[in-house]
Amino acid sequence: MATTSIKEVARHAGVSLGTVSNVLNRPDVVAEQTRRRVLAAIKELGYVRNDSARQLRAGRSRTIAIVVLDVANPFFTDVVRGAEAAAEAAGAVVVVCNSGEDAGRERRHLDLLEEQRVQGVLITPVDDGRDSRLEQLIRRGTPVVLVDRGSGQRNRCSVAVDDVLGGQLAGEHLRQQGHRVVAFVGGPFSIRQVADRRQGFAAALPDVEELRIVATQNLTVAAGRRAGQEIADLPRPQRPTAVFCANDLLALGVLQEMTLRGVRVPHDVAIVGYDDIDFAAAAAVPLSSVRQPREQLGRAAAELLVEEANDPDRHEHRHVVFKPELVVRESSARPRMPR
Repeated sequence: MATTSIKEVARHAGVSLGTVSNVLNRPDVVAEQTRRRVLAAIKELGYVRNDSARQLRAGRSRTIAIVVLDVANPFFTDVVRGAEAAAEAAGAVVVVCNSGEDAGRERRHLDLLEEQRVQGVLITPVDDGRDSRLEQLIRRGTPVVLVDRGSGQRNRCSVAVDDVLGGQLAGEHLRQQGHRVVAFVGGPFSIRQVADRRQGFAAALPDVEELRIVATQNLTVAAGRRAGQEIADLPRPQRPTAVFCANDLLALGVLQEMTLRGVRVPHDVAIVGYDDIDFAAAAAVPLSSVRQPREQLGRAAAELLVEEANDPDRHEHRHVVFKPELVVRESSARPRMPR
C-alpha cells in the first residue's frame, strides 16, 4: 500500500506545502480554519509524518540507545525500565541492543547506532569502557554514558554501583557466619564489575583458610550450574562452606546444582548472589544477595544523557556512584552445620 505524501495532503486541503509543514510543526502560526482543514485532510488520507527523516535533516534524533551485556539478565531489564522512564519524560524513546558480552558485536551495534544518528548511547561495555570506538563516537558528537560501570574519564558521564563495597558486604557477612573455606564464582574477569566484586570479597576475608576461585565464561544460570557441579564434586572436607557469586543468575545455577545433588543450602553450603533480581527472593531457597538500585541506575544515566544532548556546551560530566546493600535471606542466614 502506497504511503500518503505531504504533497497529497496539501493538494487535498488546497494549501501550500509550507502551510502543511506549519500545521505539523508550528500550528500556532496557522489560522484556525486553515489548520482544521489540513488536519481533516491528514485524517481522511491517513497521512503519517516521516519524523525520522525530519530529525535526520535537523541532525537530531529522539532515539536513545542502550547497549547491555545480556538482554536475558533481569538486572538489565530493570535498568532499561529506568532509562525508558527518563527518556519518555524527555520525549524520547529507547532502543535496546544486546552485546552478548562480545566486543565485536558491541562495536557492530555502535556502528549501526551512529549511522542512525541516535541522540546518545547508554552502554555497559564489555571491556573497561576505554574502547576506541566509544572515543570515536564522543569525538563525533554522540554523547555516551557508561551504565553500571565507573569512569574517571573527563569526556563522558558514568553511573555505577560501588562493586568493591558490594563484594566486601558479602565477604563480611559470610565471615561473621563463621565460614573459613569459601569460594568466589564469576567471570570473565575482563568485565570490571566481576573483578571489583572479587576484589572486595577477598579484602573482607584476610584470615580465611582457603578462598577458591571458580572462573566462569559468562554470567548465566548454566554457567552457575557448571560451577556448582565443580564445587559439589570436591571431597567433603575440601568443599567450601560458602559461595559468593558475581551475580544472581550464577547463584541460582549453583543453588540448582546443590539441590540436585542433595547438598543442603544453607546447612552444608551458604550462597550469596549479587543484583537482587526478583527471582532471588522467589527461589526455592530464598537467595541472599547484594542489592543494586537497578532502575535508578538506568534513570540517572538517561537523565545525564538527555541533559548533555540538549545542552552540550553547558553540560558538566559527572560520575554518579550508588552504594549497594546486602539483603540476607535463607540461603545464608543460618549458621552452617558442623561437618
